Amino acid sequence: MIIIIICGFLVLSPIAVNKTSLLVDQLYRSHQSWLHQWLRQKLGNTDQAADLVQDTFIKLLQTRDELFGIKEPRAYLTSIAKNLLIDQVRRKRIEQAYLDGLSQMEYMLDAVASPEEQMQIIQAINQLCKSLEGVSEKAQQAFILHYLEGYTHKEIAERLSVSTKMIQKYLASCLIQCYQNRQDMDACI
Repeated sequence: MIIIIICGFLVLSPIAVNKTSLLVDQLYRSHQSWLHQWLRQKLGNTDQAADLVQDTFIKLLQTRDELFGIKEPRAYLTSIAKNLLIDQVRRKRIEQAYLDGLSQMEYMLDAVASPEEQMQIIQAINQLCKSLEGVSEKAQQAFILHYLEGYTHKEIAERLSVSTKMIQKYLASCLIQCYQNRQDMDACI
């Protein structure tokens, strides 16, 4: 395999790209239908399984260096697919918690705030969500649990299976992100 480095970027030569393409094509043809069937059984949904198969092979393409060392393709593809499933479940949990929080907030807003105040609160929530996009999922969870749901650092640490020191770091990174986002907003005004 010929590898060329241009301006600090790794570029595979056409020969390497062709070998990579051939290997991925071979893996896809050999294992796509099996992986789709396996995922359909796990998910109970053909469309979701098809999407996850595609995501699995995209992830496979992103790990070019490891492609030529795969000894057990099914195990490797299964591992990628399982990790993608776990990520998907985590993302859905966060989205659901966010949606639950919004519905509770909407109920509380209707009871307490004027339309103008409601709009300000909604804008603040949207800005907070935008700010938290730049931190890890665990940091987002820690922030929500602490500042919105009132959990202590110790309770959050137990819930997320990390140390209280890590919770402090998560919260600090969230606050820094919020501060930076606020500075960016102020600079635009």
